[in-house]
Amino acid sequence: MTQQIDFSDIATLDDAVFHETMARLVKEPGFLHAVNYTMPPQDVPALIDELLKIDNKYDFQHQVMFPFLEMLAKTTTSGITLGGVKHLNPGRSYTFITNHRDIVLDASFLNLAFLRRDLPTSEVAIGDNLLIFPWISDLVRLNKSFIVKRNTGLREGLLAAKKLSAYIHHCILEKNESVWIAQREGRAKDSSDHTQESLVKMLSIGGEGSFMEKLKEINLMPVAISYEYDPNDYLKAREFLMRRRNPDFKKSQRDDLFSMETGLLQFKGKVHFQLTPRINSKLDQIGNFGDINTAARYVVKIIDQAIHRSYLIYSINYVAFDLLHATDRFSANYTPERRQEVLDYFNAQLDKVDLQDVTPEEREYMMTMMLTMYANPLKNKLRTILGGIE
Repeated sequence: MTQQIDFSDIATLDDAVFHETMARLVKEPGFLHAVNYTMPPQDVPALIDELLKIDNKYDFQHQVMFPFLEMLAKTTTSGITLGGVKHLNPGRSYTFITNHRDIVLDASFLNLAFLRRDLPTSEVAIGDNLLIFPWISDLVRLNKSFIVKRNTGLREGLLAAKKLSAYIHHCILEKNESVWIAQREGRAKDSSDHTQESLVKMLSIGGEGSFMEKLKEINLMPVAISYEYDPNDYLKAREFLMRRRNPDFKKSQRDDLFSMETGLLQFKGKVHFQLTPRINSKLDQIGNFGDINTAARYVVKIIDQAIHRSYLIYSINYVAFDLLHATDRFSANYTPERRQEVLDYFNAQLDKVDLQDVTPEEREYMMTMMLTMYANPLKNKLRTILGGIE
C-alpha cells in the first residue's frame, strides 16, 4: 500500500510545516529579489506580512497565488480561456496530462482557470532540474508541487520512477487530489507535441492490476494548451542555430533561468486550455496487451490524438503554415495586413537573437525553425482530424 512509502522527499509540503517553511522562505535573499522583481518594492513588506499569517496551502493559493496569477494574466496575456469543463466529474480526481509550452505557466494558468470557477486545483509535477536553489523547492512545494527527480543513475532512476508513480496513484486514490504532469520531459522545441512512452510506463508502475487497469485508476485526462505567442520562440530558434553550429551545445543554468523569466513576464497573447474526456473508455476498447511496449504506444497515440485534435488555432498559426510552405492555402483565415503583421513579428523576434556573425543563411534557418514552431500545431491537428491529409 502507498501509505507505507515515505514520500517526504518529493511530496507537497504538509500544512503542519507550512508556517515554519514560509517564515524561512521570506528571509531568503533570492526569494526577496524575485518578489522585488515582479512587484513594486514598496508593496513587498505588506506581502510578507500577509504570507506570515497564512498556515496552509489552500489559503496560500486562494489569497496569494490567485491574485498574483490574475495580475500576470492581465499584464502578459489577452485572456485565458478554459473549454471542456463538462468532462469534469465533481468528486473525481484526474491526472491532467498536457502538452508543454511554458516551463512555469502551463500548470499555473490551468490552475488559475480552475480557481476562477471555484474548481479544485491540481498538484503539479516539477522537475528537480528547475529547483536551482533550495528556496525555489520550498516555494513550489508550498504551492502544491511535487518533485520529479531527474539525471539520476539507472538504479536510482528506477527507484525514483517507482516512488513517483506510487505518489501519483496515492494522490488520486487516497488524497483525492488531481495531478498535472507534462506529456514529456522538457518542452517540444518545435511545438510538435508527442507524449513520451516512458512517461506512460512510469504512470503504470504504481497501483494494482494490469497495465491498463493501473492507468485507468488515475483517470488520465489529456488537455490541449494553445498559446497565441510563445515569448521564448526566438530563444528556441537561437538554440536550434547553436546546435546546428555545435551538435554538443548544451544550455547553461543561466539560459534556463532566462527562459523561465521570459516565459513568465513577456506577452503571450491569447491562452486556451481544452479539457478532453478521460481516456478510460478508449483503454477499455483496446484491451490488454502481453507486451507493455506495444500497450504504451497505443496509449501514447490516444493521448496525442486528443491533444492534437483540441488545439485552438490562431491566425499566426495559419500564416506560419502558409509562409513555411509558400502557399495561400489558409488565406481565408487572415487578412493581408495580418499576414504582414505576423511576418514583422517574426523578424522583430529574430532581431533579439544575441549571436555574433549570424549569416543571412543562418537567419533564414532560424526563420524556418520559427515558422515550423507555429505551423506544427496546425499540422498535427490536420493530421489527426483528416487522417493524414496535410
